[in-house]
Amino acid sequence: MARKSKKFKTEVQQLLDLVIHSLYTKKEIYLRELVSNASDAIDRLRFESLTDDSLLEGKSDWKIKITADKKARTLTISDNGIGMSGEELEQNIGTIASSGTKKFVQNMQGQKSDDNGQFIGQFGVGFYASFMVAEEVEIITRRAGAGQTAFRWVSKGAGSYTIEETEKPSRGTDVILTMRPDMDEFLDDWQIKSCIRDYSDYIAWPIVMDVTKTEKVDDKDVESISEETLNSMKAIWKRSKGDIKQEEYEKFYQHITHDFSAPMTEIHYHAEGTTEFKALLYIPEKAPMDMFMREGRRGVHLYVKNVFITDDCRDLLPDYFRFIRGVVDSSDLPLNVSREMLQDDAVIRKIQKSLVGKLLGRLKEMKEKKSDQYMSFYKSFGQVIKEGIHSDFDNQDKIKELLLFASNKTDQDKPVSLKEYVMRMPSAQKDIYYLTGENLSAVSSSPHLDIFRKKEFEVLFFTDPVDEFMMQRLTEYDGKKLIPIDRGKLNLDGEGESKGTDKADDKDAPQNDPGDLKDLVELLKDKLSEDVKEVRLSGRLTDSVCCLVADDMDLNANMERIMKAMNQDIPPTKRILEINADHPVIQNMKKILSDDKDDPRLGDYAELLRDQALITEGSSIKDPGKFAKLLGNLMAGAPNKEPNKELNKAKKA
Repeated sequence: MARKSKKFKTEVQQLLDLVIHSLYTKKEIYLRELVSNASDAIDRLRFESLTDDSLLEGKSDWKIKITADKKARTLTISDNGIGMSGEELEQNIGTIASSGTKKFVQNMQGQKSDDNGQFIGQFGVGFYASFMVAEEVEIITRRAGAGQTAFRWVSKGAGSYTIEETEKPSRGTDVILTMRPDMDEFLDDWQIKSCIRDYSDYIAWPIVMDVTKTEKVDDKDVESISEETLNSMKAIWKRSKGDIKQEEYEKFYQHITHDFSAPMTEIHYHAEGTTEFKALLYIPEKAPMDMFMREGRRGVHLYVKNVFITDDCRDLLPDYFRFIRGVVDSSDLPLNVSREMLQDDAVIRKIQKSLVGKLLGRLKEMKEKKSDQYMSFYKSFGQVIKEGIHSDFDNQDKIKELLLFASNKTDQDKPVSLKEYVMRMPSAQKDIYYLTGENLSAVSSSPHLDIFRKKEFEVLFFTDPVDEFMMQRLTEYDGKKLIPIDRGKLNLDGEGESKGTDKADDKDAPQNDPGDLKDLVELLKDKLSEDVKEVRLSGRLTDSVCCLVADDMDLNANMERIMKAMNQDIPPTKRILEINADHPVIQNMKKILSDDKDDPRLGDYAELLRDQALITEGSSIKDPGKFAKLLGNLMAGAPNKEPNKELNKAKKA
């Protein structure tokens, strides 16, 4: 293969520009990333060699070696892991495979320079941190196995790279950095040792470096070179909790997550009995950037009898715990377990049950004893936890206790739990009421709240998109039904429903005789037949003139918006227009109708009522221009005569 010069893909070059010119102060993360890559390469080879020992080529003395050459100003990180073929080299280095790259770049561009470190290592881009300290990066690699060809890759990070065949007698990868003039400190032994101690002490394989020592022999200084291991290689999850300092927990978290902040909390335990395993799980302080990306990383690292299996085991935890990071080491799984077999393994299911129980227990404890910490957790991960109501039937009751919601009686920063809601329900209230919407501003000003304000009943606000799906399963709590206030008919006193044009049973509902408005209701039905399913007097409105209500089995406005945002092709749903019999507008329309049933204002007012109801529920109106014109005419006190020219001519005749 002749030498080829190629350009980086656009998004890779954007990323390189950001990394190279970043003002981020902790540039030593480059070494952490390269050592982690080397460790991953050894893990992969060890795993693949379980089914094909020829890949070992007769050698299994695993190690990662660091070589500093101050004269040449180069630093080399070598491993004897799986190595890469030419195709893999271009795929892993010349491009970024993740489809989330653009979002990654956009987020880095929007961050302050001191925050950029939290993104290094995500989406598999840790290698590019090399260009923060190196003016040129060279990779020499050969994939494990007989007959494999070695390749050499070189780039200065300036938009292009070269790749060609080369010679390499043994498997593995050498990454050779030619340091920038102002980065010579990273060639010093003490700096290298410090970086390894701080960031890579828990790497499972020995990280070695040749160290020159000077000794006196016959009154002469004699130099000798010895290989020194720089890391402890102690699996922290196998140690006793009492022997581990909090600082060690935090450093290991940073090692496996590439996150410079400390975790919110950790869970470290040893399970014994029918299934034996060790687990060290972390709840991050902040949500991972890719938490809502379909291709985002999930799960925790899985080891079997000290053999690394995968760093993305999605079967160890349900999807609503996808933000959890950590390690699980099982003694019961077979060493030759494949990633495909994991989801069907009974041992994995038992481990998952235990992990979920521990996590839910810790969150319950945090909520009860560390409310400020739990509030911070819920702001970051509450939306994801809600998914468990829909997907985890076995733990649904436990998850219910973790939920928090804003309401018409709470401040935005002090949401209420279902338990607290029930405890402060007035004796006259029988059910739990809620309202879904796009945001707090929309739901808190909804006309559906009228009767609840008057009765001083609390209404929960559900404003996360996942809430609509959650409520398909969250139908009761503590024996009380959860009732949406924008659907069906309301029964607030337990004495039967409000019956359309019959007089409402609720003493706080409109008290005008419904029979007096029968003709107006029929007129509105006729005028708005193309837009609404039904028109009826409302038992929920006390101050507002009208609102739209979904029928019991129909989609409400918020669910329609969510489905459309998901590109779901759904037919438009007609809703029910409810009107307030006591409102001056309705009484005025009643008078106009009794004076002249053909008065053109009635049609205009009907359209205004429809549009007003659409606006208050957050939906778009048919004709904003006409709405503005009708509203202007109404404000000026002049009816819009134009739609009724023929009627006016008949009257003159």
